[in-house]
Amino acid sequence: MSTAIATITVLGGAAGLCWMGATAGAVFIERESLAEVRQALNGSGYDWVQVQTDGLQVRLSGTAPTEVERFRAMTQAGTAVDGNRILDEMTVAAADALTPPDFKIELLRNDDGISLIGLVPASMDRGALLRELRGETAAPKITDLLEGADHPVPPLWDEAIRLGLGATQLAQRAKISISPGAVHVTALADSAREKARMESDLRRAAPAGVALSTDISAPRPVIAPFTLRFLIDDDGARFDACSADDEEGRDRILAAAIQAGVPGKPGCTLGLGAPTPVWADAAVPAIEAVAALGRGSVTISDADIALIAPDGIAQDRFDQVARQLDEALPDVFSLHAELEKPAAVDQGPAEFMATRTADGKVSIRGGLSDARMLDAVDSFARSRFFGVESELRSDVEVPAGWTVKVIAALEALSGLENGAVTVTPGNLRLSGTSGDPRAVDQAAAVLSQRLGAGSKYELSIRYDRRLDATLGLPDGEECVSRLNVVMSESEIGFEPNRSTIAGDPSETLDKLAAIMIDCADFQIEAGGHTDSQGSAGFNADLSRARAQTLVSAMTDAGIDTRHMTSRGYGESQPIATNDTEEGREANRRIEFRLMSPIAVRSEPLPAPAVREGVTTEALAQTAAPEGATAPAEAWQAASGVVARPGATDAPVAFGPVLPLPLIGTAGHVAPGSAGVAPATLGVSEQVEAGMAGGLAGALPILDILEENLTLPVLVADENTPRPARRPAENEAAENGAAGNGAEEDPEAGAEAQ
Repeated sequence: MSTAIATITVLGGAAGLCWMGATAGAVFIERESLAEVRQALNGSGYDWVQVQTDGLQVRLSGTAPTEVERFRAMTQAGTAVDGNRILDEMTVAAADALTPPDFKIELLRNDDGISLIGLVPASMDRGALLRELRGETAAPKITDLLEGADHPVPPLWDEAIRLGLGATQLAQRAKISISPGAVHVTALADSAREKARMESDLRRAAPAGVALSTDISAPRPVIAPFTLRFLIDDDGARFDACSADDEEGRDRILAAAIQAGVPGKPGCTLGLGAPTPVWADAAVPAIEAVAALGRGSVTISDADIALIAPDGIAQDRFDQVARQLDEALPDVFSLHAELEKPAAVDQGPAEFMATRTADGKVSIRGGLSDARMLDAVDSFARSRFFGVESELRSDVEVPAGWTVKVIAALEALSGLENGAVTVTPGNLRLSGTSGDPRAVDQAAAVLSQRLGAGSKYELSIRYDRRLDATLGLPDGEECVSRLNVVMSESEIGFEPNRSTIAGDPSETLDKLAAIMIDCADFQIEAGGHTDSQGSAGFNADLSRARAQTLVSAMTDAGIDTRHMTSRGYGESQPIATNDTEEGREANRRIEFRLMSPIAVRSEPLPAPAVREGVTTEALAQTAAPEGATAPAEAWQAASGVVARPGATDAPVAFGPVLPLPLIGTAGHVAPGSAGVAPATLGVSEQVEAGMAGGLAGALPILDILEENLTLPVLVADENTPRPARRPAENEAAENGAAGNGAEEDPEAGAEAQ
């Protein structure tokens, strides 16, 4: 018994010790697991989780804000203990009514096709949307990348979808963002006209309640001449005109203007036609020069710069600013700087100015001695230029010989394509552009011929090869005509209902390339046209895609198409009936159209040819016969010219060489006068004795009052030289003016008879 009791006692003690050890180990494990899990959860912000341990088990309880948070809490606890030991007893808070997601479609379109990206309601018929896109556009590929969400269709969603689909048909290259009740269109138009048409069509198509916003860009306009005018006067600093060739240059120009005192946010037009890529390098220092003077103006027309400062600016200060500006200008620009001086009281504002634009029109302003001189200059201008805007006025205090100088200036200006001439008592300044490389020589010869010796002049004329008639370069209309002839005679075509070129277009492209060598500087539109088969939207899109395909093929063939755009007209402009196959085939075509008659310069104009000097005698004096130096009768007998009654000393006659002889009173050739230019009836002016030679050759002068000489009158016949290209609309007015003049001056008419 004692042995049994001892054995039981020992075994009981051992069991007790084991139980105590196991209990202590379980408590340790529970405590350590609890500490580690709590630390992991609290450190991650999950303090809402309640942790309990039961031996090896870890119970997680509490209310999770969302199902996602519950899952994240479980994951975080698993980083502290084995995930198999975790018991999830957590609950999730009741969710409020779910907010519908932001439904939106990004519709991207380019030459490769249309892509749809975004989130749409699951109940929306996406198949119908794709079918409508395929039926109303000629996109080569439509890619559906849309995702759906099981939520109700929001208000104004369907209306926005319809407007977005309509916008897709209008633009070949666009990004259209569609959201409930709003559509934003970002697109690239082929021209400014196309941009305006797209904006107008979108505004008309926008349903009530749908907000439409657009950001449509178009190619820059051609600006000719490329002009900037900046001035500071009593009204402050401002632009009268501002042109820039790129965004960086525009920003620099506007920054200089704001620094000079222009208030607010001034504007500056981005355009094509800058005479040089460094336009801003001239515009900025020109603006700074006016700002440095404090008053005045600067005008940049192509590559000619005129800096004008009003009277009151110190001469040394003006000279310093003008010198600094001249040094800062790029080589292609030429500067004319002038400090205005008060007009002399005894002579009045003796100044004449004429400006000719590229379209052949001219504006003239200034003072002339009397009404007859005004009529003479106005008539001469209308005989040389296509259209005349006259602001001439009477001024009896102009210097002697003024009309001669004015007419000589107009004749020199008529030899330029565009430009300006300014006449002052001491100088004649002519600048502009010509297609004649010897234009400076020609202008100097004209001035010497008309003015005689001793007249000061300044010439600054640029040569533009595009205007050179000897090169035979086509104008814009001729370029378009040649391109359309090639298209009408070519076999180039497209696959049915597609914009893919069918067959080999290389022969046609070669012909187009030969034409574009001399025509790449013009803005030309390639317009696509279709027949009436198919929907209007599909045809408009197909015609645009085909026109773009042709332009792309020309580019790939090495043709310069920088200034060529494309547009689709669809079925809107048929040239034949759509009731026959022949008519429909004629309507399926691509036509070229000239966007602007002004060529875009692809390279800067050369520096102007500059000449300053004094005219020389154009023709030696025609000597009077020997022995007839004083008596008028003897000189008349030798020359056949009638002197004014009472005249005693007859001056010699000389002037420019003309192919016709001088006609005497009886219609006979005056001896020794075969090269002297005739005068014109009905006009007179008093001149200085030294101007007599030039006056004899400067039309139109009749009476030389100071010299008491009556110049002979040439009777017009079929061989009489006429001014070139006299406008038809002016001939009737000129004839009427001539008739009126004869009636108003019967004495002169009788003398002429």
